[in-house]
Amino acid sequence: MSTPHAAPATASTTAPLPFSASTPQAQLVVDSRCTLGEGVLWCERERAVLWTDIHAARLWRYRPHNGEVRSWRLPDRLGSFALCESGRLLLALAKEIHVADLNADESGDALHTQALTAVEPGQAHLRSNDGRADRAGNFVFGTLNEDAARAPLGRFYQYSAKHGLRELDLGGVAIPNSLCFGLDGRSLYFCDTRQGRIMRCDYDADAAGVGRPEVFAEVELPATPDGAAIDRHGRLWSAQWGAARVVCYDRDGPIARHVDVPTRQPSCVAFGGTDFDTLYITTAREDLDADALVCEPHAGGLFAVRLDAPTGLPESRFDDR
Repeated sequence: MSTPHAAPATASTTAPLPFSASTPQAQLVVDSRCTLGEGVLWCERERAVLWTDIHAARLWRYRPHNGEVRSWRLPDRLGSFALCESGRLLLALAKEIHVADLNADESGDALHTQALTAVEPGQAHLRSNDGRADRAGNFVFGTLNEDAARAPLGRFYQYSAKHGLRELDLGGVAIPNSLCFGLDGRSLYFCDTRQGRIMRCDYDADAAGVGRPEVFAEVELPATPDGAAIDRHGRLWSAQWGAARVVCYDRDGPIARHVDVPTRQPSCVAFGGTDFDTLYITTAREDLDADALVCEPHAGGLFAVRLDAPTGLPESRFDDR
């Protein structure tokens, strides 16, 4: 664990967010310059935003109430993670699921983690990607194919302390994203980013069972669907890579509103703040050339926008008891 620090030259914070009823554009809050910022979550116990820079194998934390920013070096790339009931974190590293306690060690830059289970050890080209705790205390995630051909060889899994790793019968996937759950926990949203549509299916958390997927929303190019979250009204908020925006879909799929992001590659979203009235958005610098970075100098930063009312819910937690 690293020691607390003010944001360095490559990670700075801005002033508190102004209230905005129309949510016209997200604002930079941490200039973290992540190559591939992802997996953002709000921890209401710690009053902190957590996110990962996948390619840098680094976990970030920002406390809005005092402006503290810190980060930890990880033993491997972190695709996604979940808050645990115990206060620890469940980490879906590239090839293993680990657990870690951010408050256990106040010295050093590296985060101490404990391995729990391997993830597709015989498939070197597959790694963990997007994931989220379901409403019953399990962790659901997908594996991404890093081979240049991007064949849909990845899979979706549920991990629990009771059953270990169980595959979800959703077929193959190239780039799994948009994983989130309906308010009652009985529906699962997901996507293969390369297919350009967000899917929805019935979900049985106890049996790790899924129903036949149906199209929830079509996403038109240049946008592709990335990370997503469900709000307290059952609406889905989707970070749309390549289109500099987050789109909010009503429960039945039509677009309800959108938030502009001042960089083209928003990657994931989470609701946070004391009243869950702030939308946090991770972004990426991946594949942006020097000219693009001149136009988008804060690509890879953490952005946020105040919403016009309490909108989000506390993040579901992994049951590690």
